[in-house]
Amino acid sequence: MFSRRIQQWGRHLVMKIMQPMARLGVTPNMLTGIGLLLSLLTAVVIAQGSLFVGGLLVLLAGVFDMFDGAMARVQHTATTFGAFFDSTLDRYSESIILFGLLWYTLQRPANFRDVLWPTAHEQVWMISFVYTAIVGSLMVSYTKARAEGLGIECKVGLLARPERVVLLAIGLLSGASIWILAILAVFSNVTAIERIIAVWWATQKTQQSFEIHSKQGQFIETQENEPQQSMRTDMRSVPLVVETED
Repeated sequence: MFSRRIQQWGRHLVMKIMQPMARLGVTPNMLTGIGLLLSLLTAVVIAQGSLFVGGLLVLLAGVFDMFDGAMARVQHTATTFGAFFDSTLDRYSESIILFGLLWYTLQRPANFRDVLWPTAHEQVWMISFVYTAIVGSLMVSYTKARAEGLGIECKVGLLARPERVVLLAIGLLSGASIWILAILAVFSNVTAIERIIAVWWATQKTQQSFEIHSKQGQFIETQENEPQQSMRTDMRSVPLVVETED
């Protein structure tokens, strides 16, 4: 959803911030681990009922999530394991924060009386939304990772991780968490479906291209074989004529 220009500007700013830290010997994996601890703290704060502070921490954790990748680029130490480690802990971080909100929902059902919510049983809806949002966020990441494992680029979709972090923070800061979680629950899964369709479309185009090249190859092979078949036919017919004439 965020434009590439905004993302590039954000990465450039974070890299500027990381340059002094890089000289202190801080490694990308250290920042990844600290980010997970920050997510644990955020979940505890939300579970205790401090939603506004939790919203600020969600934003901080989201910004901090960019630090490890920026540090790896600044230090020129990007590794395959580092990318895998970062991506894996990101899934844990997001799930842990949503679990904190789930715990808060279970402990304080009366706090979700929203006069604008069209139906009753807000607590049940909140639990359903949190669970569905967790599943959706994991599937968004999985579809991208699985597609790239198959050699297919897959960056489409409405709600990637940065957008989900911003929406969750807005919900916690504004007190409209049930509405924001409804949006997260629906559109994170819509994003996963978008990526499934994008991969299907990419594989269809690849299959069609393969079939076209295969048919072209068969046509060329047929064209090359036709003169040889004619020669063999001619060679067979000559002795027959000769034998008949004899």
